[in-house]
Amino acid sequence: MKRLRTISYGLGVLIPALLLAISTFGAEEGGNAAEQPIGMMFRWLHFAIVATLAYWFFGRILPPFFRRQADNISRAIEKGAAAKADAEKRLKEAAEKMANLEREVAAFRAQAHSEASAEMERLRGTTELDLEKIRVAARAEIAAAERAARVELKELAAKLAVDGAETLVTQQMTPAVQEAMINSFVKSLQGRPN
Repeated sequence: MKRLRTISYGLGVLIPALLLAISTFGAEEGGNAAEQPIGMMFRWLHFAIVATLAYWFFGRILPPFFRRQADNISRAIEKGAAAKADAEKRLKEAAEKMANLEREVAAFRAQAHSEASAEMERLRGTTELDLEKIRVAARAEIAAAERAARVELKELAAKLAVDGAETLVTQQMTPAVQEAMINSFVKSLQGRPN
């Protein structure tokens, strides 16, 4: 590869120098160099050199360049195809998740409904127990209030009876009745043994 490069550089310097020398030689001889047979030969030689250089340039330098570009494009296409496959895979997974999501939402709703029903039943049971406790407490309070009212009523009846008896006794108690009562009490005490 280095040898080929050295040869091409050498030819690249030698050929222009040769062309320069020929054109100088032709200018010294005078006349139109293109019209002379040697001028035509140099024209064809010049064409051959330019065609060879063009062939070498297009045959040696451009194909690797185009190959690199084609490889880059192929890699980009492969990357794009891989990215597309990955995107399609993700899209498919997302679609499956969406389908599963609807089922999961339905399952969550059913679970929430059953939990809400269970909570309502628990609250009803708790409410019934609380109501029963309130009923028992109310009955006990009513019974206590009833007993208190009866005691108060008995006290009131006793007081009224005492007041009525006092009034009756005061009305019927005369000094003669008092003396008779005292005498009967004293007689009852005398008849007793000590």
